[in-house]
Amino acid sequence: MDANLFASSRWGILGATIRNLKILVAITGASGTLYAQRLLEHLDPAQHDIRVVLSSYAKQVIGVELPGGLRLPAGVQTHGVKSMNVPFVSGSNPADAMVVIPCTMGTLGRIAHGHSSDALLRAADVALKERKKLILVPRETPLSLVHVKNYELLLLAGATLIPANPSFYAGAATVTELVDTVVGRVLDHLGIPNHLTPRWTEGEE
Repeated sequence: MDANLFASSRWGILGATIRNLKILVAITGASGTLYAQRLLEHLDPAQHDIRVVLSSYAKQVIGVELPGGLRLPAGVQTHGVKSMNVPFVSGSNPADAMVVIPCTMGTLGRIAHGHSSDALLRAADVALKERKKLILVPRETPLSLVHVKNYELLLLAGATLIPANPSFYAGAATVTELVDTVVGRVLDHLGIPNHLTPRWTEGEE
């Protein structure tokens, strides 16, 4: 095959993958709902099928931390956490990627141990068993040994853990800019190009 044709074909396939992802964003009751808000603002419903599910307590935390409420881009669909009659809770229709952001230790622990008592937990269980991308953004400190063991179980099962630990080398001047240093890493692991924060560059020696 001609090298240029092969390259075009390869990039065409990759492009289709990047442009047509089914992504489930799950928001739990952990503090840090701004992380979820910023992620949603940088996911394009015109390019991807974006769904959102909120845990029961997430709504209360959103009311405290986001004065204007959660702002969903046009085209994003929401689902009730108590209903199992929704996409992504069956292995016959898994999401390509699921992000739990922010993720409570309770939710993390239930996912680690295979609990599937609601749509959020079941979708995460499906993501793991179907070998789809599951990204968890835990926000907790300090960590107990129980938390660490649950981290270990999830890593062994194939999940990606991106703790909500902002970086400072980019010179962030606002809380939102700090949040974006984490959100940018989530987008990186989703395979979605972004320029939320400057990339680390090699300094002069």
